[in-house]
Amino acid sequence: MRTLLEFEKPIADLEDKLIEMRKLALENNVDVSDAVNSLTEKIIELKKETFSNLTRWQRVQLSRHPDRPYTFDYIEKMCDEFIEIHGDRSVADDKAMVGGFGNINDEFSVMFIGQQKGRNTKERQFRNFGMPNPEGYRKALRLMKMAEKFNKPIVCLIDTPGAFPGLEAEERGQGEAIARNIRDMFMLKVPVICIIIGEGASGGALGIAVGDRVLMMENTWYSVISPESCSSILWRSWNYKEQAAEALKLTADDMLSNGLIDGIIPEPLGGAHLAPDVAAANIKEIIISELKVLSAMSVSERIDQRIEKFGKMGVVVE
Repeated sequence: MRTLLEFEKPIADLEDKLIEMRKLALENNVDVSDAVNSLTEKIIELKKETFSNLTRWQRVQLSRHPDRPYTFDYIEKMCDEFIEIHGDRSVADDKAMVGGFGNINDEFSVMFIGQQKGRNTKERQFRNFGMPNPEGYRKALRLMKMAEKFNKPIVCLIDTPGAFPGLEAEERGQGEAIARNIRDMFMLKVPVICIIIGEGASGGALGIAVGDRVLMMENTWYSVISPESCSSILWRSWNYKEQAAEALKLTADDMLSNGLIDGIIPEPLGGAHLAPDVAAANIKEIIISELKVLSAMSVSERIDQRIEKFGKMGVVVE
C-alpha cells in the first residue's frame, strides 16, 4: 500500500476518483473519456501546483519518504553489473555504508559508495538506519583508495540522518574517521562525483561528500543539523521543526544559491518514489555527462579546482 504524506492526500483522492470512474465505465460499458481526460488534466495541474510550492519542511518529508529509492536501488537500475566489496580490514563490515565496482553502459567502471537504509524494521536495524560507524567511513576510504589505485572514478550516493552517535562509535574514533575522509578526498587523483539522494545530515554526509561535483536531487536536504535537532536545541521542543527547516535553508535550491553545490538533478513530478526508473535515468545521465568532462581534465587541474571550490565556501567579501 502506498504511503501518503499529508500534502499528497488531495492528489491521491482525485486519483482514487479517476480509478473508480474508469472501473464504473468498464462495468457499465459507458463512454466517459471526456470526464476521464478532464480529471486527468486536473490531477496533473494539482501535482504541478503542489510540488512547485513545497515548503522546506515538506521537502525534508519527501527526502525521507519510505518508498523513496535508496543507494542499492539506484545502483541496480544504473549498472549492468555490480560487485559489492566488504569490510574496513580492521574492525568490521559496516552494513550502513556500502560500496563496490559498478559497470555503466560498458563505458565506465565506477566505484560506487553510499549509505544504505532499510525498507522494514529488520532491514533498518541491520543497516543501522543508514547511520555509519567509524568502520563505515574507513571502509569508504579504503574503497576510494582502491579506485584510485586502479584509476577508476568514484560516485558517492549520500543518504543518511547522520553518523551513528553512540558512545562506542566515539570510542572507536568517529570524528577522526570522518575528518580523515574529508582530508584525503581532497587529494584523490580520480574524478569524484557526490550526489545527495535523500538526507544529507551533518558530518555523516560530509564524510563522503568532498568531490569535483557535488549535486543534489530535487527533493533532498543538506545541512549541518536536522530540523528536529535544531528545534530541540533552540526551542527545547521538536514542535518547531517547520520553522527550523525554514531558518536552516537546507533545500537543493538553497544550497545552489549559496554556492555549496554544483547542480540539481530533477526528479519525476511528485518525487523519485513515484517513478524510480526515471529518477535513476536522470542520475545516470548526469554521471556519464560529468565523468566525460572530468576525465578529460588533468589530475592536478581536478585537485586544484576541488580545493579551490571548497576553499571559497563560507568566505564573505564585502
